[in-house]
Amino acid sequence: MLVAERQQKIVDAVNEKNSLRVSELSQMFSVTEETIRRDLEKLEKDKKLRRSHGGAVKINQSSHEIPYSERKVINVQEKKDIGIEAVKHVVEGDSLILDASTTAYYMAKALPNVPLTVVTNSVKVAIELSEKKEITIISTGGILNTRSMAYLGPLAESSLDDYHVNKAFISCKGIHLVRGISESNEQQARIKRKMLESAEINFVMVDHSKFGIQAFSRFAELDIVDHILSDQKIDNEIFQKLSERSMNVIRVGT
Repeated sequence: MLVAERQQKIVDAVNEKNSLRVSELSQMFSVTEETIRRDLEKLEKDKKLRRSHGGAVKINQSSHEIPYSERKVINVQEKKDIGIEAVKHVVEGDSLILDASTTAYYMAKALPNVPLTVVTNSVKVAIELSEKKEITIISTGGILNTRSMAYLGPLAESSLDDYHVNKAFISCKGIHLVRGISESNEQQARIKRKMLESAEINFVMVDHSKFGIQAFSRFAELDIVDHILSDQKIDNEIFQKLSERSMNVIRVGT
């Protein structure tokens, strides 16, 4: 079993039982208690559960999104590095789609002030790019989700039918080797599916914490992804599995 898969199963087990002890998890997954403690430390850092004395307890979660203000401070350096790497794949004159992820926001900050067209459903991305006068910004419009600062819903989705771009840059809640790419809710999943369909080449920008995760609403299979941009902390087993499937995974940072 891959490390990320075991960690996701730990989260599932804790969520089901509300709490579990290290000794119980060690027996359940046939690994040492020290290995479980390392897993729990990482999962707590990723806000998947909360460690307690001798074990772990469930964090009350739902299919609701983490507010933008909270997402912006999670794995900040990794997201900045990925955003800077994404800009290297943009050339003057490109037409782009950027989603409402925090990684897309950091990419927008790094984009040079050169002739580009950017379609986005992100308020934050649009505001950031507004200072760059050479860039044409097209907003999808739609219903504003104040938690994600993203335009969602039928209007946002249908507006993407009118555009065909060179490249799409999106993030997601989870990437799973079997279950594909997923989001926290159906509205986010639907618009990100549209974004991928509207682009000739697509880039999925995800830090290491997103791998092995199966979120609520799946919106794409892995085989439609052209490039995955991630950081150096991606699990080596997952990186190897993706490479064996001839997927172009670019790891950035130190």
